Amino acid sequence: QVHLVESGGGLVQAGGSLRLSCAASGIMFSINTMGWYRQAPGKQRELVATITSGGSTNYADSVKGRFTIFRDNAKNTVYLQMNSLKPEDTAVYYCNAKPDLIRVYWGQGTQVTVSS
Repeated sequence: QVHLVESGGGLVQAGGSLRLSCAASGIMFSINTMGWYRQAPGKQRELVATITSGGSTNYADSVKGRFTIFRDNAKNTVYLQMNSLKPEDTAVYYCNAKPDLIRVYWGQGTQVTVSS
C-alpha cells in the first residue's frame, strides 16, 4: 500500500522560511516523478513544483526563485524548501507521486499559514 506522509507545515511570518518533507513508502520511489501542490481556501488545487526521477525540476511562476524542490532517493523523501514566504502562499500543501502516466498518489496534506 502506498503512503505519502507530509510534515513541516506550520505558522510563519511573511519573509520567513519553512521546509516541507514527504516520506514515501510502498512505491519504487526513485522512478517516480514527485510533486508538491497546494490548495488555498475557495481555490482549486494548483501545482507548486515537480521533480522527475532524473532530477529535472519545474516550478509555478508564483514560486520561482523562492521555493526549491529536491529529493533524497536513499530516504524515499522529497522536500520543498520555501523561502521569502508571502501571505498568499497560505494553503494546504500536498505531496504527489507519479510512477507513470496513469497512476498518481496523494498525501493527506500539511497546512502552511503565512501571517502578514
